[in-house]
Amino acid sequence: MDVLNALTQGILLGGVFALFASGLSIMFGVMRIVNLAHGDLAVLAAFIAVVALTYTPLPFGALVVVAPIFGLLGYVMQRLLVTPSLEAGPLATLVATFGLSIVIQNALIEGFSADVRSLDAGGLATASISLGGGIDLPLVGVLGLGTAIAVIGGMQIFLSRSRTGRMMRAASDDVDTAALTGANSRHIYAVATAIAFGTLALAGVLFGTRSSFSPTSGTLTLIFAFEAVVIGGLGSLWGTLLGGLSLGLTQSMVAYYDPAAAILAGHLVFLAVLALRPQGLIPARST
Repeated sequence: MDVLNALTQGILLGGVFALFASGLSIMFGVMRIVNLAHGDLAVLAAFIAVVALTYTPLPFGALVVVAPIFGLLGYVMQRLLVTPSLEAGPLATLVATFGLSIVIQNALIEGFSADVRSLDAGGLATASISLGGGIDLPLVGVLGLGTAIAVIGGMQIFLSRSRTGRMMRAASDDVDTAALTGANSRHIYAVATAIAFGTLALAGVLFGTRSSFSPTSGTLTLIFAFEAVVIGGLGSLWGTLLGGLSLGLTQSMVAYYDPAAAILAGHLVFLAVLALRPQGLIPARST
């Protein structure tokens, strides 16, 4: 029964990884770039949620404003920072987002110190769903998995059925040809970044309710998100969900036998997928 409990915990952990990775996946799928500040932005969202809980009368409901704020931030940042760097080449984008990562980390250390924090979600943080037989599912984990499925499913519907979503897919395939049909690449890219930032804000808040975090937590978060994207298939949203679940299950099951080797095991799965199936479990063209 302990093994079954570890299995269910791994699925819930994988949902959080998938939620972190979904924003990274859509940015790569649309613009072919990797945002190296992705993890630090998620941590920034968690710290903003801490401030919201401290200085607003609304307890957990105050966190609802974090995702829209980050969506707007993503749109503005894409127009002012990412798009100019894209025009200079892919290496310039990596340098720009790496610089943003350093700025965010140092700003958080300056503003909040290097102390470890956590989000006070009241009873939600300790609430659980009992399945019987000694298996209890933490409610925060269930919310994380449900949010990941809803977000990824919503993204897939948006990309498939909305005009803007179809424009994103066209721009991803050939931005010059898409421009001939009226697609404004600057706006399309900014909308994609806004969606990515909104999802990473949700991931940061949910992560902060189930685990402690510090200004330097973004680096490991980025690594987990990137591994989930690569395992699932670059640019594949449902592949990202599968990649996150694979990573979470691996870490949880290995931690059951040897907690010290859990993170290493996830990295080894990532390397194995790169070696044996570099296109990922679900290649983007199949979604």
